[in-house]
Amino acid sequence: MNIKYNQLCIRNAEKKDCEQLAVWWNDGTVMAHAGFPNGLGTSAAEIEKQIADDSDETRRRLIIEYNDVRIGEMSFYGFENHRYEIGIKICESDYQEKGIGRVVLSMLIEEMFRMGANVIFLDTNLKNTRAQHVYEKLGFRKTAVHYNSWKNQLGEMESSVDYELTADEFCNLK
Repeated sequence: MNIKYNQLCIRNAEKKDCEQLAVWWNDGTVMAHAGFPNGLGTSAAEIEKQIADDSDETRRRLIIEYNDVRIGEMSFYGFENHRYEIGIKICESDYQEKGIGRVVLSMLIEEMFRMGANVIFLDTNLKNTRAQHVYEKLGFRKTAVHYNSWKNQLGEMESSVDYELTADEFCNLK
């Protein structure tokens, strides 16, 4: 995948990205929303092994670039009946809260529907109201809230919210 729009690019993660991904994944401030306030404790070599098996049919890790600078990552996972789960992290704080997330999500979602997706779904921490706002503006429907359903790395209970989107509901925010 290699999608470009203005200064933004979403491309497949490659071997050259593994060191940067390790920095992000091991940073507790980047990973706290996903339940890992101490980071993942993974190596670039482990990440390289993971992305070696990526494919558009099963799972794909993606890099978000702004003016050729890596600022975050996205991913998608393929399931039966052309259902895809997506994820996003704008990892570099200088690029957060600038509207980039809604644009790169629009870029990816547009491409996923072009690739034949019937439904795109995701979940987020219930505390992440900023992300929920963006998802709802894109047309995602809230399908469930799971209160105190999992423990983060520190053993604290967390809640999550599930969302789904079909092509008819999609509101492109590019």
